[in-house]
Amino acid sequence: MAEKKSPASGWPIAKGDFHSGDASSAVAVVTMGSHLDEQGICDGGAALCGSCKTENLGLEKVIANIISNPNIRFVLLCGTEVKGHLSGQTLVALHKGGIKDGRVVGAEGAIPFIENLNDAAIKRFQDQVEFVNIMESEDVGAIKAKINELKGRDPGAFAAEPMIIEVKEAAGGGDEAAGEAQPLSGEMALIHARMKIIERMVTDIGYRDKFAAGVYGGKIEGLMIGLLVSFAIIGFMLMG
Repeated sequence: MAEKKSPASGWPIAKGDFHSGDASSAVAVVTMGSHLDEQGICDGGAALCGSCKTENLGLEKVIANIISNPNIRFVLLCGTEVKGHLSGQTLVALHKGGIKDGRVVGAEGAIPFIENLNDAAIKRFQDQVEFVNIMESEDVGAIKAKINELKGRDPGAFAAEPMIIEVKEAAGGGDEAAGEAQPLSGEMALIHARMKIIERMVTDIGYRDKFAAGVYGGKIEGLMIGLLVSFAIIGFMLMG
């Protein structure tokens, strides 16, 4: 029998639009933008089942709940993709390539910016689970059959203790905090993405300006020190 471990106390640790089942199961099911019979899927053998409508906070919650339960070794993606956000594609891209400068490498969604996951959490997620992608399928029977297939391949709990990360909600929380994410339209998501990029560009410019000011100040300081040393040497020569 596959070795099992206790998940983090109070698991699942991140609240969201999902149901929990057998915490010792090796399979978590993400239905992306679809609302299926999540509790029925959990009763069919999944540790966790729910949607993921956003490619930032929603995705972070999925990962937080997975890495805090070492028994989860497979992530089964099903249901329909979320227009504009492409949270399914972003989740796969993060598992494959991680993040760079806060952005998911290879993500095609509008705002794939990660704020609550550090490098260690992402590495743990990549190492702990294998992805099985049957997206666009909403057939609960087929999903349960795939769960049973994956449970038959259960390698046992991941060889590390639960990793706990805090997923901070945006100010005011909104519908996401209540557990029901409301995806933006494709146009609004694009506007938010461009605003986020502009914000990062402004921050980078500020850092560069501070660096340039420091370099300039260092040059002036060096010049003054050089002049003082030169005057001292000339003074010694005249006194000699």
